[in-house]
Amino acid sequence: MLFSDEYKTIEGLAQGQFRDKGSRFLAFAIPVNNEKEVKTQLESLRKQYYDATHHCYAWMLGFDKSAYRVNDDGEPSGTAGRPIYGQILSHDLTNILIVVIRYYGGTKLGVPGLINAYKMAAIEALFTSVAVFHFNTMVFPLGCAVKLTNSTGKSDPEPLAPKVSFCVDDKLWDTVPNTRKSNFIVSPFVLNVIFFTLSIKLFCSEPPLKRTFRYVCALS
Repeated sequence: MLFSDEYKTIEGLAQGQFRDKGSRFLAFAIPVNNEKEVKTQLESLRKQYYDATHHCYAWMLGFDKSAYRVNDDGEPSGTAGRPIYGQILSHDLTNILIVVIRYYGGTKLGVPGLINAYKMAAIEALFTSVAVFHFNTMVFPLGCAVKLTNSTGKSDPEPLAPKVSFCVDDKLWDTVPNTRKSNFIVSPFVLNVIFFTLSIKLFCSEPPLKRTFRYVCALS
């Protein structure tokens, strides 16, 4: 059986800024891989911007986006962390921490104003980021029978069970010994399966194999 999944992260630190009625919102989008890295990044920003009024944030982890957290850091409930988290969802990102640091400008923004400010600050940071797309393919043992024929179209009296793989370096090969390789062909059906999937491996008994594919583009 073949199971594939896709997820998107950011390549590196991205920053943005938003202002409203004197308040300044500094946004940082940071790639992270686990909660320890999240904690380290938060502590670093708190030390660097120790005089800020609020450090609000949201993060998400895992290719399946199974772990996340939001924090309003003293702002009215739901006005900071949730809008930030909403942008993580809107951009379909994971393994990311977004922190928005507020310097209070002396004028209250109200609930709608706060929601908009934290949302816009997160958008500004993500606008400058670069997205990285990951494709994970998990391959499990697949019981299969591939009929081999020789150049005359007759079945081989001692057929082999080949392995056919499409690798990350874009090379296609099989495990039929080189001395007999030119005398055998794999059925067209199997070739169709190979070229219509990103990564496939046919075999009779091997442990699971994981391949990761990656390409980069501008998130905006």
